[in-house]
Amino acid sequence: MSQESTLLQLISAGADDDVALSAPGVKALTFAGLREQVHGTVAALNAMGIGREDRVAIVLNNGPEMATAFISVAAGASSAPLNPAYRADEFEFYLADLNAKGLVVEAGSSSPAVEVARKLGVRLIELQPLRESGAGRFELRAEGGAAGAPARPGPAQADDIALVLHTSGTTSRPKIVPLSQRNVCASARNIRGFLSLTAQDRGLNIMPLFHIHGLIAGVLAPLSAGGQVCCTPGFNALKFFAWMEESRPTWYTAVPTMHQTILSRAGNNKAIIAANPLRFIRSSSSAMPTQVIRELEEVFGAPLVESYGMTEAAHQMAANPLPPRVRKPGSVGIAAGPEVAIMDLDGNLLPAGEIGEIVIRGENVTKGYENNPKANAEAFTHGWFRTGDQGVMDAEGYVTLTGRLKEIINRGGEKVSPREVDEVLMDHPAVAQVVTFAIPHDKLGEDVGAAVVLREGATLTEKELREFAAKRLADFKVPRKVLFLAEIPKGATGKLQRIGLAAKLGLA
Repeated sequence: MSQESTLLQLISAGADDDVALSAPGVKALTFAGLREQVHGTVAALNAMGIGREDRVAIVLNNGPEMATAFISVAAGASSAPLNPAYRADEFEFYLADLNAKGLVVEAGSSSPAVEVARKLGVRLIELQPLRESGAGRFELRAEGGAAGAPARPGPAQADDIALVLHTSGTTSRPKIVPLSQRNVCASARNIRGFLSLTAQDRGLNIMPLFHIHGLIAGVLAPLSAGGQVCCTPGFNALKFFAWMEESRPTWYTAVPTMHQTILSRAGNNKAIIAANPLRFIRSSSSAMPTQVIRELEEVFGAPLVESYGMTEAAHQMAANPLPPRVRKPGSVGIAAGPEVAIMDLDGNLLPAGEIGEIVIRGENVTKGYENNPKANAEAFTHGWFRTGDQGVMDAEGYVTLTGRLKEIINRGGEKVSPREVDEVLMDHPAVAQVVTFAIPHDKLGEDVGAAVVLREGATLTEKELREFAAKRLADFKVPRKVLFLAEIPKGATGKLQRIGLAAKLGLA
């Protein structure tokens, strides 16, 4: 079981009759049923002319069908999950950029992705849930019926691309991150080993399944141990404790904002917490305040392990270990899969205690961005991948982040590319100049702000500009604060600087 390098191998661990997937109020799906679903889906895609490494976008809401669709598509093609909250413009960019051959949506879906797919000539594949057969069972029907045989039919091999995600770029368009079967399986194995997951573990997944965190830590790692995943419709603080009571999880993983909301409701649910003891709680995707870590551990009587991950690493890079090993609140822990080091600007590895850029290398790390030699030249040095994060490692190997070199806005784990927001705002006829930047937020960590210079003689209100942006951008990308300025502060070289702009404008 130790070196699975394809998704089919990864899901072979669970006993046939053991539960693989469950969902609130739905009949559970066994591992035998999951494997049957995966093989059936690969055959169905092949009949539609879709084979290994063909790109298939998936736009489904959170739940068991999203989990099984991701695994099943990735087992025989390249799956590209997209955020269902995207607007038509965003779907058009991503579907075209991916060169998608198919788009999976639920039958009867009203998503704008459907019309975009038809416009771009991307084959529409409707998913019909078969919940009476078990959580996550479905059948696929393609518009236009059968097609010619795919160039490469059958199950995917270790070096085929399993998963394609975009990462937000500050100075360029979002970059395509291809992750091979080997990459995602290595990451799932790393997490499984680090958390000592077994067939007895049940994970409650509240993470969105278009993000690397939910896909790898929430779904693949526990299944690879023969354990159970309870698939919720997505995070809902009002239902969390009812789900906990029904699925009786041994652990869950979430982002800090979710943990804080759960904590705020924990006082009214002490009996459920006491009746369903957790083995541990996991946090990732953005920094967790140490006060919250302490409080969660007290309330749940379980250790919280904070992890550090990114898309290019197929999620986990470092993590705080489980007891009896030491957890250091405020640190993202020790190397948890790949090798982790600190590098200076010249590519030299630095000793403990010196601040530099966090770099990684290992089987879970992408081989490089797609069709982007410039980004790859900047990202890889002497075989190490540069994360763009600044940090320091102590003598015991624990890493602490000291700042982000990148200007990505981290809104409670949702990453926002300032340049993407700039481009949308600049399309407004009244806008002459704009810089999108991070503003501090007490719960989310960061939120989206924009400094705007209007064209001479033009008038525009904050509300009008936000409404304009909301037609083109997902809600989490729309600036929460817009400042109208006569001039935007510039750096010493005359460049507009996002970093530190909130402080210069009195917002930090």
